[in-house]
Amino acid sequence: MMNFKKSAAIVLAMGILMAGLSGCKKEEGPAERAGKSLDNAAQKAGEKVEQAGENIQDAAKDAKR
Repeated sequence: MMNFKKSAAIVLAMGILMAGLSGCKKEEGPAERAGKSLDNAAQKAGEKVEQAGENIQDAAKDAKR
């Protein structure tokens, strides 16, 4: 009977701990939003550079013909 009480207490404590931690979602601060914005801008710039490179390659192929 003592093992059941210990097990039940442990399960209850774990449940409370998990419920408490899941409610601690931290909202983004201004620095994190700025960082995400910079990441997006860098990714878009990289895509544009890649597209420009492809366009140059296509133009070079057309010039050889």
